[in-house]
Amino acid sequence: MAYLSLFFAAFAAATFFPFQSEALLVGLLAMDAYSIVGLLVVATVGNVLGSVVNWYLGLYIETFRYKRWFPFKAESLEKAQVHYHRWGKWSLLMSWAPFIGDPLTLIAGIMRERFWTFVMIVTIAKGGRYIITALLTFGWINM
Repeated sequence: MAYLSLFFAAFAAATFFPFQSEALLVGLLAMDAYSIVGLLVVATVGNVLGSVVNWYLGLYIETFRYKRWFPFKAESLEKAQVHYHRWGKWSLLMSWAPFIGDPLTLIAGIMRERFWTFVMIVTIAKGGRYIITALLTFGWINM
């Protein structure tokens, strides 16, 4: 049940829902009742799949750009596209970051980033974040 809860928390955290999966991961790691590698894999897979949902939405979201209910202002969408053009696929290395990571994965879909390139870079970024979280949890690195 813990793995499933972590998966869904990580999945939701990668979408536009206000969720934090790191707190659950830290709690589960601190319990010392679960495999560290298993927890890291489950969190990473859930978070990457949530980002894939954003990428997929990005493929089709511009068809709704001029609808009244569209969640993004035209200026902010264009600004994000300009930044994505500037940094390209490598901007996805910031997909782990709060507030900017989720929009980046959506913009990657809008910009038609190749799927497997997207998955590879996002997996590195999000998996790296969870690994660092685990290292900090156990005090293996000091800040």
